[in-house]
Amino acid sequence: MASFERNRSFTQLIEFEIEPHQQQALVSALAEQSERLAQGYGGFLSASVQASDDGRRVLNYLQWQSREAGEAAFQRIESGELDFWQLILAHQAKTVTFGSFQVLSSIARSPDNALHCHLLG
Repeated sequence: MASFERNRSFTQLIEFEIEPHQQQALVSALAEQSERLAQGYGGFLSASVQASDDGRRVLNYLQWQSREAGEAAFQRIESGELDFWQLILAHQAKTVTFGSFQVLSSIARSPDNALHCHLLG
């Protein structure tokens, strides 16, 4: 069972509440930070930066091959190596919410347009 647990991918979500005029700059900064994380860690799978229609929320989604890979990357943020706290201050985030999730099921479309579902658990 322990090896099964290690094979689950791991997702980190960071949601920012901001003023609408800060949205584009924050989106750009998070995209750059995600790229630096992707280059610095072999366990990186994917990332996205999403913005709400009202301009008040931005979601940074980071997916890792394992919990260990995600936690190692987050330690890099916590250590100040990626200036995450400066990013929060520079874009005047009102609130920042962190979430971490183990991926138990995923579905994706393949190049041949078929749907593939991967269930864990």
